[in-house]
Amino acid sequence: MKKALSFFFLLFLWVSVSEAKIIRIVIDKTELYANGRQFGNAGQYQRLTGRAFGEVNPADVHNSIIQDIALAPRNARGMVEYEMEFILLKPADLNKSNHLLFYNVPNRGNAFPADTSLLKRGYIYLWGGWQGDIFGDNKLKIKVPVATQDGKEIIGSLHTEFIVSETQPTQNLSAGAFSAQFHKPYETVSLDNSTATLTKRIHAADEPIKVPNTDWAFADCTQEVFPGKPSTTQISLKGGFDPNYIYELNYTAKNPLVLGLGFAATRDIVSFFRHAQTPDNVLANQASAAIGVGVSQCGNFLRSFLHLGFNVDEENKPVFEGLNVHIGPRRITLNVRFGRPGGGGMQHEEILFPGNEAPFTWSNTYDPLSEIEGGILDACQKQGFMPKIMHTLSSTEYWQSRMSLRTTDVYGTKDLVIPENVRIYLFSSTQHTPAFSPNINKITGFQGNSNSYVDSWRALQVALEEWVLTGRKPPESIYPTIKGKTLAKSTAIGWQPMNNVPFKGLVNELQVRDFGPHFDEKMMSGIISESPVIKKDKAYTILVPKVDADNNEKGGLATLTLQVPIGTYTGWSLRKAGYGEGDLAVLEGMFIPFARTKAERLANNDNRLSLEERYKSHNNYVKLVKKVAKKMIKLRLLLPEDAEREIKKAENLTTLF
Repeated sequence: MKKALSFFFLLFLWVSVSEAKIIRIVIDKTELYANGRQFGNAGQYQRLTGRAFGEVNPADVHNSIIQDIALAPRNARGMVEYEMEFILLKPADLNKSNHLLFYNVPNRGNAFPADTSLLKRGYIYLWGGWQGDIFGDNKLKIKVPVATQDGKEIIGSLHTEFIVSETQPTQNLSAGAFSAQFHKPYETVSLDNSTATLTKRIHAADEPIKVPNTDWAFADCTQEVFPGKPSTTQISLKGGFDPNYIYELNYTAKNPLVLGLGFAATRDIVSFFRHAQTPDNVLANQASAAIGVGVSQCGNFLRSFLHLGFNVDEENKPVFEGLNVHIGPRRITLNVRFGRPGGGGMQHEEILFPGNEAPFTWSNTYDPLSEIEGGILDACQKQGFMPKIMHTLSSTEYWQSRMSLRTTDVYGTKDLVIPENVRIYLFSSTQHTPAFSPNINKITGFQGNSNSYVDSWRALQVALEEWVLTGRKPPESIYPTIKGKTLAKSTAIGWQPMNNVPFKGLVNELQVRDFGPHFDEKMMSGIISESPVIKKDKAYTILVPKVDADNNEKGGLATLTLQVPIGTYTGWSLRKAGYGEGDLAVLEGMFIPFARTKAERLANNDNRLSLEERYKSHNNYVKLVKKVAKKMIKLRLLLPEDAEREIKKAENLTTLF
């Protein structure tokens, strides 16, 4: 009897001390990865899919910042629970691992494929669901509770935009202009559309036109004609949503999710696999360090993760020693009532969406426009642990996401000092996601930008690994600066006119915004007023990279493709007629090929040298590719296996010459 009492006392003690932790792991499936393929010296990999059951103490200082955590239901121990899906990819023989836990933040529930080069180096991959509003098959999800007030439903005003690329009859509510099909909508409190307002406009600055209530409904018209089947989660428009318009809906929503738990869950699962000494931890004593990588939305997630103080667990142990924040310069609206972490805040789409508020910088700075002082790493500094960070960008982040505010003062007059634990790399003349297809983009009328940053990004990831595991410093930051005269206002970048290529120096401008008394812009937390006040007299100066005579960018990390170019590559493009003409396309750039010969160039009135004039012959072109590749390998900006592939690709480009 005493032994039994002692057991239950120890169990109670363990639960009490552990507080916010993963309390149970369930492995649903274990299988050999890639049909048992051997990955270099790391050998075969195992793929484990499972669920992590966690709970957090809402009163603990590590968790109390989570929006509405005090309004979430609690279990018998007074804890708030969540259930997180995860995938673990590890060497079958962990002795062949490099013992680096590589946490890859899923983008809208999608686990990015593991990189073969990194698997050969023995990486242990982990993906975990963090976004509580995700739905759909083959998505990594997390179950988080709904907040209530004294047992009653919470309601609130919500606005959302609908932007389509082709006419559609129905849209999901509150999912916004990005990936609406993957986000659970917040339900309307009433099917009576007189309680809501729908407007449309072509450009964000245009005066909204009210859509008559007789022309739209809270309904599903995917299977029925308008007015369709009543729905609390969908909206339908007579005649369909037109891709030329921005539609904005203001309505009353209910049942906000406690989405900020996604930060705590990420913290807890990484901490569990790193530190837990329990039988259900298949990585016990195996992960000596952890790196987190987030792409786009997930990069914004990691910036907020750090800023809100989640990079230490409840025992104040570090979570990530290193992070790669990739193509994500903003912060994410996850720790917000009725949060929508899917995106927004672009020049054409959801211009009033929060996420680009001060502090912008990694180090502590004072913003005289918003009167906010702070930096993304403030919490890390107070916790006494500064992770090693690589911030990698495409050109699109300068034009659309105001990246320059991370490296200059708010007036665009001077460069800022970047912390020693941070590296910033702009992959010059790249777009947000490389275009691997030569097809013409129907919204812009141009071929997408095929200048891929992936090879250099992979090389930098290896450099980050070495920085974390051995202390070997990575290449110095490479990004455009005011001092280097490679950063300027968009109308002063040196753009050379090109036939049939529209350029007007359009950039996503920014003024100070006030989202109401219940929202903390500095912490990107709280309850957003759906009618923010724009302080037009407090405008930030946005700068973008300058360009050379070919209209390719200067000052950043030039990829192998850019150093031996076959055309002009941009990180921006404009929408054509029928799609909000003249506004910036959301994340797309352009590729405009060089003429093959001088005669062709002159016939086209093209001032850029032709391939014939640049390289003389295909053989000379290949020689130059080999020379540049060799130099990039030496600088640790390209891996040998990637250089070999690109050289073979160049050798096969015989049709261009």
